[in-house]
Amino acid sequence: MTKVAMLGAGFIGDFYTYSIQGFRSRDQVYIINDHDESRARTFAKKHGIPKWTTSMKDAVNDPRVEVVVIGLPNNLHLEAVKLAAAAGKAVLCTKPLGRTAAEALKMLEAVEKAGVFHGYLEDLVYTPKTVKAVGSVKAGTLGQVTWVRSRETHPGPHSDWFWTKEISGGGVLLDMGCHCIEIARNYIGKDIRPVEVISTADTLVKPIDAEDNALGWVRYQNGAIGQYEVSWTFRGGMDLRDEVMGTEGTIWVNNFLRTGFEMFTAGGKHGYVAEKAESEKGWIFPVGDEVAELGYTNMFTDMFGSFENKTIPMETFYDGYIVNEIMDACYRSAKSRKWEPVKLRVWRGKEKTGPISEIREYDKDHIFVKEERMPDGRIKIILKNKKTGKISQVEKRK
Repeated sequence: MTKVAMLGAGFIGDFYTYSIQGFRSRDQVYIINDHDESRARTFAKKHGIPKWTTSMKDAVNDPRVEVVVIGLPNNLHLEAVKLAAAAGKAVLCTKPLGRTAAEALKMLEAVEKAGVFHGYLEDLVYTPKTVKAVGSVKAGTLGQVTWVRSRETHPGPHSDWFWTKEISGGGVLLDMGCHCIEIARNYIGKDIRPVEVISTADTLVKPIDAEDNALGWVRYQNGAIGQYEVSWTFRGGMDLRDEVMGTEGTIWVNNFLRTGFEMFTAGGKHGYVAEKAESEKGWIFPVGDEVAELGYTNMFTDMFGSFENKTIPMETFYDGYIVNEIMDACYRSAKSRKWEPVKLRVWRGKEKTGPISEIREYDKDHIFVKEERMPDGRIKIILKNKKTGKISQVEKRK
């Protein structure tokens, strides 16, 4: 049985603990750490955790602990990672890895220097629909991916520290843009280098220092675009949707909010509906198994399986670092209002990637552009002359 030190008894700690203890049935959160003694004690009792402590160092250094899971506010990630690396413990860290790329790089260097197992807890690339969709893309079902549009919007986070820039490091771009950026990387190819970004990030509604809405585009070396849309002011619940467009196909994924489970109630009895749900009356959208639908089950299965088998999990601190570098560029772009380069200090993917191309010959003189059936039954074919570049069309009937 793998024994875990859970750092943080907040909302994400709940999700993580339910997943760790509920699916494989051979992993145990052995000790819970939280700065609030009452919260740590209550959390331990609720989840049947043997030990609790207000000392992060004591939790990490407990001799029975093998894996440290970080579910803490962003400003504590670096400290926790350094403690785990110094203790020689495997460490899994929630998203975003750092408040900045500089912080994320320090974490990556710490775990690699110590030689400890590490995993980046980016749950939304592990949702059942996303895992299946990414598998289809890797099998060539969509041809070459040209554009990924990822959206995460809801009415805002649940804890005060998210809204405090000194603690969180940023607003909605950092909090949720990290999800969308990594989702796009998985579809486009994590070995394809991100080269530049353009982004807008603004505080439109909330009385906070950080941004509450952000949109952006990440251009990759092969020309593919990863687009993110994130908001802390969307009303109606949590909306998680992705669209993947390729040269040979399209995928639409709806992970949350409108997933096929809908319920109407006139009574509005009090009770939990789903994360970020705003109503308990009228039409509501419950979620059958939230930890599974949000990817936690698949994520921890991958993490603990990789830890046991001494293999590399799908998401590591390196991935978290790359995402932080992209987000740093997005913040620079939001200020400059220009395309900004992604300045990668560490890159382990392809050095050069050619442009996306799906050239098909039609005949010895022409390249195929498009074919379409018209309302009257004609087949119209658009062609490009190899020598002159002139676009023309031919028609035929089938």
